[in-house]
Amino acid sequence: MSQPRRPVVAVVGSINMDFVVQSSKFPLPGETVLGGSIEYFPGGKGANQAVAAARLGAQVTMIGAVGSDVFGGKLLSILEAEGISTEGVRETQGASGIASIIVSSGENAIIVVPGANGELSPEDVEANSGLIEKADIVLVQLEIPLPTVEAALKIAKRMGKKTILNPAPAAAFPNEWLQLADIVTPNETELAALIEAEPGTDDAAAALQTAMRALQDRGANAVLITLGANGAAMLTSDGEYIQVPGRKVDVVDTTGAGDCFHGALAAAWASGQPLPEALAFAIGASALSVTKAGAQTGMPTRQELDAWTQN
Repeated sequence: MSQPRRPVVAVVGSINMDFVVQSSKFPLPGETVLGGSIEYFPGGKGANQAVAAARLGAQVTMIGAVGSDVFGGKLLSILEAEGISTEGVRETQGASGIASIIVSSGENAIIVVPGANGELSPEDVEANSGLIEKADIVLVQLEIPLPTVEAALKIAKRMGKKTILNPAPAAAFPNEWLQLADIVTPNETELAALIEAEPGTDDAAAALQTAMRALQDRGANAVLITLGANGAAMLTSDGEYIQVPGRKVDVVDTTGAGDCFHGALAAAWASGQPLPEALAFAIGASALSVTKAGAQTGMPTRQELDAWTQN
């Protein structure tokens, strides 16, 4: 008997090496703070989301770039060890992408240096359009050049693929992109930046729905807002509002929680789960991820998530 086909997720995005420093506090401008430790973790929003999707059962193809430095080969081998295809990853001359992360009391502050990620071009995506053609879902973020994001969305749309646009880090982009994405997934801060409005404070739930509708007025289809510990909310393309609460956990490190959410969402949706179920699945996965240190190292497997969910 043949094995059932695994859902295929193509991730077009960044691949980094993360330097994670534990600190008792975040330094103020001009202040020097003695850190507790430093660790090195593979990261990048694209690679993090790819690892999350792979560990949760999807067959994943990565389209991205690494440098010719000491980190490039290591980053590729880490992705391949997760079962992720790196056929679409180009090696550039120079530095790989780097993220410097300070972690204090479970929260984080991050500085990203694009390196090779900044050289990923629309031509690279077009050259790997065959990989997109084989995918069920294409997942993109904004840690790569914006013309490359646009190319990925347009190629996926041309091929009739489902698309998820994670507009992080926040950046301005044409309304057309919203129409190219089946789901756009900002957090509350990114949503406010997209609609050029201040987050509501009097009635948070009503203000959130108003902001989501404003994004749909700009051309978005489904709008999904991540709410951190409070879970997530979605306004479907049909105007249905869905909110799923978060799960209480003992937080160790929030680095990569949003990326885990997106990888899980893509894996679940690609497998055929309806969006409300995929949303709940992604919230559970991201909650479990923050109980471990590191971005990719904190991503749960499907077996771990199933066991934890049943407890």
